[in-house]
Amino acid sequence: MRHLNTPSLAISRQSLRDAMGRCGYPTSVTDDAELALVELLVNAWRHGGTPAPLVLILAVGSTLRVSVSDESPILPKKQQPAPLAQSGRGLQLIEGLTHRWGVDPQERGKSVWFELDAA
Repeated sequence: MRHLNTPSLAISRQSLRDAMGRCGYPTSVTDDAELALVELLVNAWRHGGTPAPLVLILAVGSTLRVSVSDESPILPKKQQPAPLAQSGRGLQLIEGLTHRWGVDPQERGKSVWFELDAA
């Protein structure tokens, strides 16, 4: 199953929930994935300079992969923000909510993704 959509946060979240529901993921895992998706989308809008990031939701076997592509060639780096910093924890959040994450440079920009394995 495969869904593509841009840029609506509500549509992206609902598409993810629908895909995960069809795959039998529990609500708690779906909630974590939804939060991770929102983080990637907001980062693509804020840092990637892309008004309509591309979202790909792909379920293959027991693995769900969600990727968000933007047009910036600058790859994200995990940071160690100061305790009172208001930003800089996004990739730590992604890492804590998902099984794997990564970045794939593309001809035009990049794709940041995360994966979840079915229990």
